[in-house]
Amino acid sequence: MEYTGSEYIGEYVDGRMEGKAEYILPTETRYVGEMKDGMFHGEGTLYFPSGSRYDAIWEKGLVVKGTYTFADGLQYDGENWHYCDSYDRRFYTEICNGLKPAGISQLTNMDPPRKIPKGCYDCGDGFYNPVTRIIKDYKSRFLRNADDDEHEWIIRTCRKGW
Repeated sequence: MEYTGSEYIGEYVDGRMEGKAEYILPTETRYVGEMKDGMFHGEGTLYFPSGSRYDAIWEKGLVVKGTYTFADGLQYDGENWHYCDSYDRRFYTEICNGLKPAGISQLTNMDPPRKIPKGCYDCGDGFYNPVTRIIKDYKSRFLRNADDDEHEWIIRTCRKGW
């Protein structure tokens, strides 16, 4: 664990992580659930620093079935997903709390929206600097480097701080 920066709190069988456990990654994402032979196996939940979570049934480290729930309570439905698309343009907070009066529109589900640093983009889990091609979380901690595909997607789709 010291080499990966992760922390494991749980049982071991024959020197392997097995049984009920909590596994904390260096990104502060936490897995709470069942482990077998050092892998996520059985029922378990990934809790993300953003407040979202992924409840799933795992088999040998792979998801068999799962549900993603955003920090605001919105659940992702892969089959009937009609969130902010041409079918229904409302944000989840607008669905729950109703629309604001004419002329006052929301730019994001968070109202008021986050202030984006000048020249950067809000890519959903942090701010992206297209010059350095680095994504940092909303607390300015390194998340990842963007590859060419993600760079293009962010430039094309995400809100920019002018």
